[in-house]
Amino acid sequence: MSTIRQKRPWKLPEGHATPESCYLDRREILRRLGLASIGLALSPATACSRLDPLAPPRGLMDPALGKRFSELFPAERNQIYDLGPRPLTPEEPTASFNNFYEFSHHKGEVWQLAKGFPVDPWTIQVAGLVQHPRTIDLDEIFHVAPLEERLYRFRCVERWAMQVPWTGYPLSYLIDALKPLSSARYVRFVSVSDPRRMPGLKIPHYPWPYYEALRLDEAMNELAFVAVGIYGHGLPMQNGAPWRIVCPWKYGYKSPKSIVRIEFTAEPPPTFWNDLAPTEYGFFSNVDPRKPHPRWSQKIEEDIGTLEKRPTLLYNGYQNQVASLYDGSEI
Repeated sequence: MSTIRQKRPWKLPEGHATPESCYLDRREILRRLGLASIGLALSPATACSRLDPLAPPRGLMDPALGKRFSELFPAERNQIYDLGPRPLTPEEPTASFNNFYEFSHHKGEVWQLAKGFPVDPWTIQVAGLVQHPRTIDLDEIFHVAPLEERLYRFRCVERWAMQVPWTGYPLSYLIDALKPLSSARYVRFVSVSDPRRMPGLKIPHYPWPYYEALRLDEAMNELAFVAVGIYGHGLPMQNGAPWRIVCPWKYGYKSPKSIVRIEFTAEPPPTFWNDLAPTEYGFFSNVDPRKPHPRWSQKIEEDIGTLEKRPTLLYNGYQNQVASLYDGSEI
């Protein structure tokens, strides 16, 4: 019997997903640079790269947890995971150019709205097909395994890219510690939702809170990463504090931020963007230049640090590590 999916009241009509022009917002960045009058001459990556590295805005890169767990940073770098010929993206554009719709659609103002968001105490519900449903806290999240630093490429579905030093540990270690049942095939993540402190939650058409999922074998892959830090310190809120998932072979929205719930399921759980616009965003959402987004090609990406435009790599260049997970039919 085929699956019947009823249209949900918040589902966007076809063609009404946020347009690329809104994704690639430049106004706030240009305002800060005093370049609004010549904005048409600059790409978003150009504007972002020209933020003055000698005078970053106050609080831009501050860890959301302050000094808590600061003794764990910086962690030793795992030399297995390198960037090849690509340079590390400077920290300032990574901290000031963010997708976090719960705060704002406008990339350049997310960090300002997120500054001071309370992340301590923080609890995470563990539910579903697991031996012991329970609530865990940050002490458990931060001490599942020794922290390490990994250099990963990061590719957004909007075609911008960056190279980031994340601090954390393999997601497989956390999953093993949570002891899912043998019947579990998927793991679902739900992000924090705080309408009082997150003004973007008032944006209509979105089924908050944010939710994402991975097939369990994807989550157990060596690349899937629990990130608790970036650039040698704890995460700023705009980067997903106090902890998030990073899956570098997938588009960025598959790496959920600020997680408050983990759930194990036997059936594929719904995911946020696939529910909103299923013709544009698949469940798997692997980086693949051969599968264009309905409104733009994915063959080229632009680096927000160097402004380099380069061909998009299958699985974001991680084919050797993840290709065996897929048969090519995934969307």
